[in-house]
Amino acid sequence: MGEQQRPNRLGRLIDLRDKQRATWSAGQSVVAGRDLPWEDNELGRQKWYMHPDMTENSLSSLLFWVQEIPPGGRSGRLHYQGGTVGYVWVGRGYTLIDDERHDWSAGDVLNLPVRTDGITVQHVNLDEDEPARLVLTEPNLLDALGVDRGCGFHPLAEGEEPPKPDVDTTLRRD
Repeated sequence: MGEQQRPNRLGRLIDLRDKQRATWSAGQSVVAGRDLPWEDNELGRQKWYMHPDMTENSLSSLLFWVQEIPPGGRSGRLHYQGGTVGYVWVGRGYTLIDDERHDWSAGDVLNLPVRTDGITVQHVNLDEDEPARLVLTEPNLLDALGVDRGCGFHPLAEGEEPPKPDVDTTLRRD
């Protein structure tokens, strides 16, 4: 039977519902970390468990990844909206949020704030012998708000400043 689009917007919502149900029921519900590859990118070494490109998963409502920081090393710097929550799985170190240091160790939870003009974040591993691992997640708002989410999404080179916003976000009373 061919797909037939319904004639109105309510009908198209029902079509979308049915498509989502089929995707969710056919997708994998358990993601085995041992089967996932590590990715080396501008932010360092990451292993993705949930990402919009991972269409084999039954859900894509979160971004979910592990960030590994080498012994005595640091992650790349990222300027973005914030809103990420993390768990320190292994290691001890600190996170710089807009150059303010926040120390952590295994078992701690990180809450990276949402700020109007965004935040600049970098993680540092203080252990010279073992890698640190952070488990990080945030809601997948990429389709709803875009990757920039208002303030931009910019991996930054060491010493590079985040670009100035194109739009004045200052609240005014007129």
